[in-house]
Amino acid sequence: MPLNFLSLLTGSFATPAAENPTVAMVEAAYRHHNLDARYINCDVAPVALGDAVRGARAMGWAGFNCSIPHKVAVISHLDGLGQSAQIIGAVNCVVRRGDRLIGENTDGQGFLTSLRTLVDPSGKALVLFGAGGAARAIAVETALAGATSITVVNRDSKRGGELVRLIKEKTPASAELVPWTRPYRVPPETDIVVNATPIGLFPDVDGRLEIEVDSLLPHMVVADVIPNPPRTVLLRDAEARGCVTLDGLGMLVNQGVISIEHWTGIPADASVMRQKVEELFSPESRET
Repeated sequence: MPLNFLSLLTGSFATPAAENPTVAMVEAAYRHHNLDARYINCDVAPVALGDAVRGARAMGWAGFNCSIPHKVAVISHLDGLGQSAQIIGAVNCVVRRGDRLIGENTDGQGFLTSLRTLVDPSGKALVLFGAGGAARAIAVETALAGATSITVVNRDSKRGGELVRLIKEKTPASAELVPWTRPYRVPPETDIVVNATPIGLFPDVDGRLEIEVDSLLPHMVVADVIPNPPRTVLLRDAEARGCVTLDGLGMLVNQGVISIEHWTGIPADASVMRQKVEELFSPESRET
């Protein structure tokens, strides 16, 4: 067998990027599956995004993730979009197919895979906090999976209104916008509550959603997209109210599994990836 010192290259473009745990999670999967592959975490300023994409193209990268603030801006540097990315209007995973770079969105798919371990969204009513990239992905994927209604709660009425229009125009679900001007009371008929904002993300671990906690009822599934810390204030409040909760690690891990399969063709072992991020986000790890 001839020697081969050319690794498969993947990575991430974001800013800030230093606290992005994806590199550790993905490379743990690469090692587990004996893949000669690397994942390079890059801090890329908005003005340099085009250069970064051209560099990845020139170096033959198999693909890369895009995170804040590049999920929309990257589209103009790509050759095409997958179906979900086209509907959502945002890309978090770029895949080389032949000589073309195609944008996909695995955020919503990762969340949906995680959610389905607890509840199928088909026929359910959702309350969704936020209207950014993660919220758009979650709204579209859960609506396409059969959610009947999505209430978008957001401080920016313009951005929230755009998401509501997207849901109504591109999916079968109904949608409404509630301006987030005061503590929100979750309607009792709600089945699933999702925080898709960065409120509570490390280091702001004491951040609390402006909601009336007593409106969380035991029949509700309460989910948070934040992976660090896994047990946010929202989830602790919801557990105290008797709700079933879903942490953000599932979304993080499952979107990574889908990305790796796009790049390598191999279905990565999710348990290996989750174990790695659980180690990273443990209190003991943060203290060292």
